[in-house]
Amino acid sequence: MAGGPPAIFDTPGGAWALALAEGGRRALRREWAGTGLHRWLLSRPKAQGLAGEPKDPRPTDLAAGRRILAGRFEFGGASLEAGVGGDPWDRPSPSRRFAAALHRFDWSPDLIALGDDGAAEALRLTLDWRRLFGRWNGFAWSPEVLERRVFRLACAAKAISAKASDAEAALIAQDLARQARHLVTLIDGPVRAAERACAAALAGAALAGDAGEDLIAKGLSRLQRVLPVTVQPDGGHASRCPRAALELLFDLQALDEALVHRGIAPPDEMLRAIDRLAGAVRFFTLADGGLPDLQGGEGGAAAYVAAARASEGASTKLPTARNGYQRLEGRSLQVIADAAPPARGPWSVTACAQPLAMELLIGARRVIVASAWSPDAVGPQALRVADAGSTATLGDAPCGEPLGGFRAGVLGPRLVGGYDAVDARRQEADGAVWLELAHDGWAKRFGLRHERRLYLDLAADELRGEDRFVTARPGVDLGEAGRRFVPFTVRFHLHPDVKASLARDGKSVLLQAGDQEHGWWLRNDATDASVEPSVFFQDGQPRRARQIVLRGQARVDTGARIRWKLAAADMWPPPQ
Repeated sequence: MAGGPPAIFDTPGGAWALALAEGGRRALRREWAGTGLHRWLLSRPKAQGLAGEPKDPRPTDLAAGRRILAGRFEFGGASLEAGVGGDPWDRPSPSRRFAAALHRFDWSPDLIALGDDGAAEALRLTLDWRRLFGRWNGFAWSPEVLERRVFRLACAAKAISAKASDAEAALIAQDLARQARHLVTLIDGPVRAAERACAAALAGAALAGDAGEDLIAKGLSRLQRVLPVTVQPDGGHASRCPRAALELLFDLQALDEALVHRGIAPPDEMLRAIDRLAGAVRFFTLADGGLPDLQGGEGGAAAYVAAARASEGASTKLPTARNGYQRLEGRSLQVIADAAPPARGPWSVTACAQPLAMELLIGARRVIVASAWSPDAVGPQALRVADAGSTATLGDAPCGEPLGGFRAGVLGPRLVGGYDAVDARRQEADGAVWLELAHDGWAKRFGLRHERRLYLDLAADELRGEDRFVTARPGVDLGEAGRRFVPFTVRFHLHPDVKASLARDGKSVLLQAGDQEHGWWLRNDATDASVEPSVFFQDGQPRRARQIVLRGQARVDTGARIRWKLAAADMWPPPQ
């Protein structure tokens, strides 16, 4: 996959060596960024006002705008009461996540959507921010925060400048130019390079004169180089996160429209990326209008996904596979399965080590899901491992886990020790579709290979599955862990709106989604089945949920299997 890690990362101590080298480089960059010479270079050429008003296609939240107008800021599950006309910048933020959202100007689209009153308040907040942080601040000018602030300020500058004096409007234009120029200097790796180049070019489209033209040229030049790496030939994002593909599509659509308004032809590579991403978003859009909650991204609300205009001009039949995912479609059932390894190296900072995980919808309602962990979720990094996915786990060993400590602080919480390959075979016949998936993530430690088979019976409208652990090294009696028997589990995490009732037989589980009149049986032949607590993230916040857990023991020399079937309930009470 594009963006794979250098060989040193896979050697003993390789992550430490990279972290130390990267840490030293970043320290030098921070020192340089705070110097007067660097600030002087950022201020040239001087901005000559605003020329355009880019539009962010993302939906706005008027209720959130009204709360901000009243002095209440809510981000990342935390809130701050600044009061009407209060200053949120001169007091401690309740969390780092909240502070990042505040300094990214996440409040500006919702305020601007309110009209004149909102624009006036956005102007006040922007000027108060520049008074404290406009010259330089390590956190406020960090790459992750700066990228989104440049994008949002480019979209808001025209509206807030309409409420400003000439001097204030000049300051806002100059600040936008300075921040965008600094952002260009931060495009030094593959991750977020396309998003940062897009934000810089968008700032150029908003600015008049040489300052704007220079930023457009630099931003588009970088964008043309990095888009082929970020956007895969099938339209998937290199991180394999469906939400990342959607967000980049939003950014590129905003830039495309802004360039057209400036009379500038968008580069061919950019137009190709928009078409590919739009196709990927169409593929990922499920029956309820959201995206899969897989590989570090939330599904999002249907209205939010639809705002990307990814369905415009879509007349061709959707493919059955894209970006390492497989879709199975029945009358009532819709399944999407993760049939590829997670992203590697720098691209893996949001990846999840949940091999062969699946999500399932019944009648456009989510039933079997993942935890929906994302970088903005108020949840631990531990939710990126296999236990938090609807898949099988073996023993007490994760199939890849995030970096922690100093290394994560420098390199990001990349996945290490993960699986490198997934075998996927798809077959279709009249009335049936089935997938055969397999990976060797536990083979080194336990000598067992996980295989998952999914069979969608279109005529009966039911899904049959089998999770097997088979010997990966014939003739080996014990795995490296020295065990003859290894416990395993198969988990089906349920959406918070799904009720689960264990039948009297101790195996079958009745699932009822929302107000659906009829339920669905999940039957299985596990030695032990239970319904246990789980968690599901929505808008970054945890919701209580349930999970079905099937347990068994696998012999290292012969393996084991669990069969299960999901079918519409045709009787009540449950089986005895």
